[in-house]
Order: sequence, then structure tokens, then C-alpha cells
Amino acid sequence: MASSSHWLASGAAMAMLERGGNAFDAVAAAVFTLQVVEPHQSGPGGDMVLIFAGAEESSAHVLCGQGPAPATATIGAFHALGLDLVPGSGLLPATVPGATPALLTLLRDHGTLRLGEVLVPAIGHARAGYPLGSAAAQTMAAMSEVFTTHWPTSAAIYPARPHEGSRFTNEPLARMYERLVREAEGVGTCRETQLDAALSVWSQGFVAEAIDGFARRPVPDATGTRHSGFLSGQDLADWAPAYEAAVSVDFRGHTVCKPAAWSQGPVLLQQLKLLEPFELVPGTEEYVHLVVEAAKLAFADREAWYGDVPDVPLPELLSESYAAQRRVLLGESASLELRPGSPGGRTPRLPGLAVTAAHRTSDVTTAEPTLGTASVGRRGTGATGGDTVHVDVVDRWGTMIAAMPSGGWLQSSPVIPELGFALGNRLQMTWLQEGLASSLMPGRRPRTTLSPTLVLQGGRPVLACGSPGGDQQDQWQLLFLLRRLTGNLSLQGAMEAPVFHSAHFPGSFYPRQARPGQLVAEERLGSRVLAQLATRGHEVVPAPDWSLGRMCAVGRAPEGGFLTAAADPRGGLSYATGR
Repeated sequence: MASSSHWLASGAAMAMLERGGNAFDAVAAAVFTLQVVEPHQSGPGGDMVLIFAGAEESSAHVLCGQGPAPATATIGAFHALGLDLVPGSGLLPATVPGATPALLTLLRDHGTLRLGEVLVPAIGHARAGYPLGSAAAQTMAAMSEVFTTHWPTSAAIYPARPHEGSRFTNEPLARMYERLVREAEGVGTCRETQLDAALSVWSQGFVAEAIDGFARRPVPDATGTRHSGFLSGQDLADWAPAYEAAVSVDFRGHTVCKPAAWSQGPVLLQQLKLLEPFELVPGTEEYVHLVVEAAKLAFADREAWYGDVPDVPLPELLSESYAAQRRVLLGESASLELRPGSPGGRTPRLPGLAVTAAHRTSDVTTAEPTLGTASVGRRGTGATGGDTVHVDVVDRWGTMIAAMPSGGWLQSSPVIPELGFALGNRLQMTWLQEGLASSLMPGRRPRTTLSPTLVLQGGRPVLACGSPGGDQQDQWQLLFLLRRLTGNLSLQGAMEAPVFHSAHFPGSFYPRQARPGQLVAEERLGSRVLAQLATRGHEVVPAPDWSLGRMCAVGRAPEGGFLTAAADPRGGLSYATGR
């Protein structure tokens, strides 16, 4: 079974499974395809976080494809430019591109097919073309003036007046993939040796050379000024993706697994711990209120404690005693405060700008409408400047994978002409303030929003899922999991119910705004429920029906191994398939 945020990627994954490949081959083919067909939501120069488990494994593993800050990207260097926030576009926010090296590493270590086989769908779509989705067309149109006036290398690839369904190609990207394969195959016939060579070509060969040269050229960015980047070829050579153990909590007979606190993944686990004792009846006013108030507490802890640092108090944050302490804060009225806790008696420290952001109430969509990250619609309806893609696969042997690639968007920075893709902008998720868990530091990963989920039952993987959505990822996934794990709904039924989320806490993306008390909810939750929530003090922002989230999921029965899959109708491109 395969489910992804684009039907062409699901088809690519299934093609690898039909060819005899395994789940790792399928995920790699799907992600490479998504780099082509959803360029406004992922790209080769972006990031990826992946979680997986074999059929008989009682724990999950994480592959981190989130690259770190460049060696010269220091807080002092940004302050010298007169900046107190890392901008959301241009070359300054680029981290080491991690998505493609992670895919190559995954294939080398766990795949069965050759790189040339896995890249066939992506190369074909890049060269022969594919029909543009509406969001991709809207993003290209929104960025057309920026491309024409400021980023001519992007204007050479992306059309100024695209429309949904029009045929789009990216010949430079096809040539980049082909050269990667050609140079990998030049070292011999051993599959693993070829993939090692591909990794070297990426981090020390023509890809690294092109990135190094391009990052030296000043370009206009979200600050309204021209800046060159900090990223260098040496940064690519010095970094490699790494495996690590997932973190988890038990919830009503299931073990829910996430990446650790260098991501935002544990916020979902904290929300589950807070909500476990309650009788949860989806769709009711009490249910929505409890879920939103629990999210506020978990995300406040994210702001104070999460980051790529060794002293995150994660055992305490995920403990039953800590959840019990925090649970008493779930009052009858909507909280308008940002309230991190004190795990182990430690004093929380919030970024100064986050405290300021928590008192803002403006509804600005982007700080700089022409050079900031392109925005399609209001944030209040769930639209963001850039988004994410997702892939879930379970193969015939029961191996289960959830992959969350993102970044390297067409709107994040100019296209590197020799490569056909843009660099990412994940560094905007760091703070330019010393001494915080998520402070900018060379070699440190930004606290990414990428957060796939894997669920075990009886010591076996039974569910892989995820949703694009930035700060909303672990709120929308939570709703799906609560309905699936407590309501016994099918995968499809669990994801088609009405969706809501909180925008209360500071956002991870530039300009890091917060909307205290704001609750965004699809209108089909019901006018009566929305009115009751407003009387509790929530600032209710109705969103159009079927507009929040893009869940994907695959499942496997713990007994008998029966496989299922589902894809969210929201967005119109997600697709689940299998046999």
C-alpha cells in the first residue's frame, strides 16, 4: 500500500513495489517524484524526516535528513547584517540540503533497487511534463513578479501565467538527476557502491560545487535587501544523514512513535499524555476545547525546551507525573497565555521575540508581500507561505514507513540554474538569541516542524501517517489518531471528519507571529459548536469545509497482516493505492 500527497508519487511508489522492490525503494521513488511535481512544497534542496519499522520490530527508527546550520551562520553574523530574525526567503536561511542525501542513504542501507531504476518516474515527469495542481499554479503566479524582477534564474523555469492542469517541465532538474545516476554508475556495478558514489557526487561533486558558487551571489530576500548565503560546499561535505531511535508514549493500547525534540514531534506525544484520562467524544464542544487547550500547553513547552541540544528534558516532558501537573491547567475557559512548564524543576526560558509575538493580534499574512515567502490566502484558513509533502508505504513483508519531506520550495530562494532546484529556508526556525534550546548555532539543526508518525500495537507496526501543515502537522495528526485509536474508525473515516487547530503560539516560520486564543475550525464542525467555543473565550475563525490538513496513512492489522490505506480528499491531489 502507498499513500501520498500527490497521485503521481503514489503511482511511483506502487511501481517500485510491483517491480519487486521494498518499502524503502517505494518511498524513495515517491519522494524523488514529489520533488518534481510539488515544487512549491518540496525539492531536492530541502529537508526530510523519516520514521520506519520492520514487520517484527518492537521499536521504530528515525532517519534524519534535516541538515544543520552552515559553519559561518552565527548569531553575530546575522546581527552584523542588522537582523533580529532569520528571514524566510533568499539565501540566508539555507541549511545543508538534507532530503536527497537522506534518500540516497536510505536506498543504500535498506533498498533493493538501483538509483537509476528508482529515479525513472522523477526524470520522466521532469522531462516530459505533468499537469500542474492548483496550489502549484497559484504559487507560481504569486511569485511571478519576484521571479521576473529579482530572481531571473527562477523566471527561466517557472511560467509567469500558469494555470491548473497546464503541462510543466523542468529540464535542468531532469539533467541533474541523470548526471547523478551516470556518475554513480561509472564506479562499477555494485548497487551499494553506486549509491555511495551518488552521495559523494552530491556532497563533494558537481552538486556541491554549483551550490557553493550560487550561494556566493547576493540576491534579494524577505528583508528587502540583497544578501549572499552562508552555505558552502564544505558544509555539504562535512555532514551526513543519521539514524536514531524514535521517542514514544503508550496511549490506550498503542505505542505512538515520533522523531525526538530536534523536531516538533514530541508535542503530539505530550498532547496524548495530557488527554489520555478524558472521555473524548469527537465533534463536541468539550472535545474541541480540551484538545485546543492541551495543544497550547504542549506547544508552549516546544518553545521553551525543544531544540538540537543534549539537555532537552524529554523524559520528564513525556512522563505521567509531568502530564498530571500540567493537566490541572486545562480550565473551562480559553487560555490567552503562553505557559511552558518546569520539568524537573527547571525554569523555562522563552525567546524574547516569542513573548512579544504572544501578545500580537494582527492578521498580517507575510511581512514583505513581494520578497517574503509567497502566500496564497490567509494563514487563518490554514494557508501558509510554503508547505510540505508526505508519503506512507507498507510493503508485502510488513515494513512500514512514514516520510515527511519539505523545503527547497520554488518560493524559498532562486533556482540554481545548473541544478534546476532552489535551496531551503529552514534556518528561519532558529532564534537569534543566545542560550535557547532553538538558538542558531553552526552545525546545529533548526527545530524543524517535520514530524511523521508511526504506531505500534502488540510490538508490531500497525499505522504510518502524516500531514503537511507546518505548525499544524501535529495538531491535525492528533485529531486523526484520536478518532482512529479511540473511535475505531477506518483510516478514511478518521481523516474525513472535521478538522480544527490552534494558532495561539508563536509560529515556526518568519515572521514568527502568534494569534493568542485563535481557534481555526472547518465550518462543518457546526455553528452551534463554534458558538459555544466562542463563549468560552476562543477567537473562532471559521475555515471553509475540507480546507484544513492533507492526511495520508497506511495500516496493517497486527493479526493476519491485512493492509489498508487512505488519502485525504482535501487539496484534491492525495491518493492511496495498493494491492
